[in-house]
Amino acid sequence: MKNETNRPSFSNGYATINGLKMYYELYGQGNPLVLIHGGGSTIQTNFAKIIPLLAKTRQVIAVELQAHGRTDDRNADLSFEQDADDVAALLRHLGIVKADVLGFSNGGTTTLQLAIRHPEIVTKIVLCSTLAKRSGVPDGFWNFMAQATLENMPEQLKEGYLKVAPDPRGLQVMHDRDARRMIHFVDIPDEQLTAITAPALIINGDRDVITPEHALELQRKLKDSALAILPGGHGEYIGEITTIKPGFKESDLAVPIIERFLDGPLQR
Repeated sequence: MKNETNRPSFSNGYATINGLKMYYELYGQGNPLVLIHGGGSTIQTNFAKIIPLLAKTRQVIAVELQAHGRTDDRNADLSFEQDADDVAALLRHLGIVKADVLGFSNGGTTTLQLAIRHPEIVTKIVLCSTLAKRSGVPDGFWNFMAQATLENMPEQLKEGYLKVAPDPRGLQVMHDRDARRMIHFVDIPDEQLTAITAPALIINGDRDVITPEHALELQRKLKDSALAILPGGHGEYIGEITTIKPGFKESDLAVPIIERFLDGPLQR
């Protein structure tokens, strides 16, 4: 990708996690921050623009989930619960006791499940364009997902996968697993959302796939949470690859908002 020359130094590796050979990258030093990508994505297609900024002041742990990027597939459908369990197991493997977590899109839903299922390892959560209820997307979204094909997947995401994946045939597997998971998405129960204790920052675009109304509904359900509705589309505020336009500037990114939240005191 174009910004590879600006990529900060990092270490990477694989961990055998719950039957997966799971890929991860480590950047910077300081308090740990886990980055969880969205559907059809890799570390770089979602986070290449914000990693150099976040890694200046903290340790960034970026992961690739089942069937995505360099992580292999298990013979099972994807679930947000399993992804959360995989991330928790990876953190234990790396010896990280507690971490902040930022998830984008499907990765935000995984972050919610991490806070629900493994609250002991989560300090703060940043929920970027995150779906918790089927009502949180515009009319027509679910019909579109039911008819999703690899051909109408964004080219930048296909190219991002093929750039790093060991087997190009995995692209179809990733697409089909992601589509199937979304078609069968079930609302996260209110009692699970209201039980989340981790402080949360919810970020949404005003022209997002996730509606601003849903972001507000989620903010009202999470006890200790703040909401930022920012101009732009799905992930534009973090520089997600499909949103990059001519004249892109780092100053357009939401990193200062994210860092102010993460660096602020815990209220408990």
